Amino acid sequence: MKVKNDSVYEYYLVREDILPEAIKKTIRVKEILRRHQTRTINEAVQLMDLSRSAFYKYKDYVYPFHDLSQGRIVTFSIMINDRPDELSQVLNIVAGNNASILTINQGIPLQGLANVTMSIETKNMKVTVEELMKMLMKQPGINTVKLIGQT
Repeated sequence: MKVKNDSVYEYYLVREDILPEAIKKTIRVKEILRRHQTRTINEAVQLMDLSRSAFYKYKDYVYPFHDLSQGRIVTFSIMINDRPDELSQVLNIVAGNNASILTINQGIPLQGLANVTMSIETKNMKVTVEELMKMLMKQPGINTVKLIGQT
């Protein structure tokens, strides 16, 4: 929660597929500009078929999650198969992307699955939090990866 001018703003994590198209395009325009893929805002909005007024309306209010999660502590809940070496694969992926593991807790396996709760520092990561989650989900012994919080 952020306080500004005696008003309280609440922030929400929302899945992209339910956002209006103008907001999705605004995020993409900001990414194009960040990567210097166009020279001007006008070129970027034309590329995305977005009006300049819509871009300016939303640009200061929407951010990709990775912009907000870099340099922070994020906590995941990961369901892994109860087999030797499954947890070490998770740790290798996290460490291999320069995330610092702050805490890790593995529950007692039930019905062949174990819940791992892990908090990591993202400041030096080579990839975004979303990319790390996708890497983890590609591992055959991992059933789910959920982001449960960030500070």
